[in-house]
Amino acid sequence: MQDSRVKQNEKRKRITLTSKEISELLAEVIITIVLLLLLNVAIMVILSAVIENSPNLEGAVWGTKNVFMEQLNSDIFYSGRNFIFPVFAIIDAIIVYWRLIRRYRQMQMRHVISELHYIANGNYDHRIPFELKGDLSKVILSINALVDSTAAAIEDEREIEKSKDELITNVSHDIRTPLTSIIGYLGLIEDQQYHSEEDLKKYAHIAYTKAKQMKYLVDDLFEYTRVRQPSVPVNYTSFDMIQLIEQLAVDFELEADKKGIAINVISNTEHLMMDGDTDKLVRVFNNLLTNALKYGKGANQVVIEALEQPNEVVITVKNNGTPIPKESLNQLFDRFYRVDESRSQEISGTGLGLAISQNIVGLHGGYIYAQSNDKWTSFIIHLPKKQQGQKLKNPKTRN
Repeated sequence: MQDSRVKQNEKRKRITLTSKEISELLAEVIITIVLLLLLNVAIMVILSAVIENSPNLEGAVWGTKNVFMEQLNSDIFYSGRNFIFPVFAIIDAIIVYWRLIRRYRQMQMRHVISELHYIANGNYDHRIPFELKGDLSKVILSINALVDSTAAAIEDEREIEKSKDELITNVSHDIRTPLTSIIGYLGLIEDQQYHSEEDLKKYAHIAYTKAKQMKYLVDDLFEYTRVRQPSVPVNYTSFDMIQLIEQLAVDFELEADKKGIAINVISNTEHLMMDGDTDKLVRVFNNLLTNALKYGKGANQVVIEALEQPNEVVITVKNNGTPIPKESLNQLFDRFYRVDESRSQEISGTGLGLAISQNIVGLHGGYIYAQSNDKWTSFIIHLPKKQQGQKLKNPKTRN
């Protein structure tokens, strides 16, 4: 869109009148001159009658004529009648010029209105290309700026609608898959199409597992839409970030041991006090640790590193598993995006965890990004230490 605007600015040009408009201008000149001549004759007749019947006025006219004759050194004012002709000629020329300019401005405005109608018919990539002077130039600049903002708003609206459609499609797909399994296995149980109690328990277990998978998706979807609301409340408290991440490492220790992965916490300080919503931040680290354990293929170590800087805290969650392809790094935080679609079907996941984490970090005034190389795949979070102008609740810690 910006390229089209630049092209429009490069093509700025003066308005070219059509042959019909030129004919209108000529007709305007002819009609104006004829009317002025008739008016001049009428004024001359009236003045002649008045001057002849008023000796004092006649003397004043002759005195004025003599002054002009001396100043201009010309005999054009020799007669009383000729004295008034140059005055009439100057006034007539001014009137003709004013009428022409006025009609020309009207034609320019007509061209501008025609361009406006063209844009209003849905051609929002078009801009009024005319190069004019004065107030009309300001009007055109204002109109083009308004069209720019309108086109941007329409494009944003299209992106929102497209995003909503994609969200519905992805949610429908992810819900339909486990739902089909649930209906299928419950149907087998309903129709008593099982050969033993062991089969019955197996079918019931699969249906239960798929139902839990659907619940996780619904919960993540609800959380995703909630944290995207600009009015979502953030309950700030003062807490120790080191204590929080050490507790999280303990919470994930059993699951990590099953996969042969060690979780280590590293920090450049013993205590790191900061402001934040601990419930929401715990959700962020839960998502990152869960991803590290699920998708860190070949990893044997997960490191949570917290560094205190003058005005911010930098937390890194990294694993030494298979690196993420470079082309996927920029899409990791898109909702429902998975690096390996075939693998994600074997390992349950909604694809919303990183999108939720990004929004929560954004609510705290921070940002998150990913890096990946042959040694480490890292998710790096920058958070401000203090929240200016926020009322803090009583400090609380995790048990």
